[in-house]
Amino acid sequence: MNEISVPRPNSLDAYWMPFSDNKYFKGDTSRMIARAEGMSYYTPEGREILDGTAGLWCCNAGHGRVEIKEAIQKQAAILDYAPTFQLGHPIAFEAASRIAEMTPEGMDRVFFTNSGSESADTALKIALAYHKARGESSRVRLIGRERGYHGVGFGGMSVGGIGANRKQFGALLPYVDHLPHTHGLKENLFAKGEPPAGAHLADVLENLVALHGAETIAAVMVEPVAGSTGVLVPPAGYLKRLRELCDKHGILLIFDEVITGFGRLGTNFGAERLGVVPDIMTMAKGLTNAAVPMGAVAVKNGVYDTVVNGVAGGIEFFHGYTYSGHPLAAAAAIATMQLHQSEDLPGRARAIEPYWQDAMHSMRDAPNVIDIRDIGLIGGIELAPRPGKPGARAMDVFRRCFDAGVLVRVTGDIVALSPPLIVEKPHVDRIVGTLTDAIRAEAA
Repeated sequence: MNEISVPRPNSLDAYWMPFSDNKYFKGDTSRMIARAEGMSYYTPEGREILDGTAGLWCCNAGHGRVEIKEAIQKQAAILDYAPTFQLGHPIAFEAASRIAEMTPEGMDRVFFTNSGSESADTALKIALAYHKARGESSRVRLIGRERGYHGVGFGGMSVGGIGANRKQFGALLPYVDHLPHTHGLKENLFAKGEPPAGAHLADVLENLVALHGAETIAAVMVEPVAGSTGVLVPPAGYLKRLRELCDKHGILLIFDEVITGFGRLGTNFGAERLGVVPDIMTMAKGLTNAAVPMGAVAVKNGVYDTVVNGVAGGIEFFHGYTYSGHPLAAAAAIATMQLHQSEDLPGRARAIEPYWQDAMHSMRDAPNVIDIRDIGLIGGIELAPRPGKPGARAMDVFRRCFDAGVLVRVTGDIVALSPPLIVEKPHVDRIVGTLTDAIRAEAA
């Protein structure tokens, strides 16, 4: 492909890049992305990079979708912005209604945010407000899980359990505790789909109840599938057991569906695939196909009714964002959800999942592969770390893959894959072939 006309940076100095090795990147600018279309990104020089990660788990309908672009353009010409504090605009209500059509039955109330991080903090505040409205103000404790990721706000970081994301910022929120993660059980190595062992780990919640008292615990927050930490699939029965224990002790269960929502597991949300309905559900990423930043929190109707009817009049929930329900984001969300329905993107994911699963596990015998995990259109390939250099092997694999024309994602020494849901078998073959070659090249 010939060089294309795209913007080029005049300087790399001003932009402080997020979650990045700034010194390395600014000394080697070969990994720059300039445009995207369909299943691929393109560099400023026009070189194609097959997207094996849907951006950051978010471009589920593929890139450059005309339907979404035109919806944003049309809305910008009609209403560029309107506040939603004590005011409203029609398209925000329509977007909320569309989401409510996709969420589990009885979870029909939607609060808009601008990201998964904001959704996580919003969900935690809703949980606290719910218990206060019920006269249980003592329920202030929040339970997360080791290796969980719930964004970068102080609430999400506090219930999150990825050490590197926490250590730089001090003590974070008080009254937080964590369940153990479900990773590393030898019975689950190379399991396909939900692994067989580990449901008993949910019973640790009973220990936390015994330690702190159920009357102090507001909510438990987990990802149905822990993505950012390296694709930890819940053991069979684990989430159902967690649901039972939360019900037993009057604790709200929050699912962080930022990654698992909008078709990633072959269903609208992970709750549907895994057969467990939470009280509160966060979402973002695939909500707008990442064309405009947007997040949302869906709650059971009873949670909404309790908070809203808990005061006689006036503002019921003192929370919100300048851009909550932004018109352009709402337009992008509606167009995205229409695509999900018209193209049956969850159905496409289900149809290709067996092929994807076989392709993931075909890498089992590659050098230094110590585990492979998959569910829906997610895959995690765990590599043995180099002695004294944790994360180095996977990062070198990431760079080799990009240079060979495929984008993968790494966390520690785990390679994570999550392609757009429009992926086809030749794309899967190319992703797996390129990744296998890179793993072999980094065998030493």
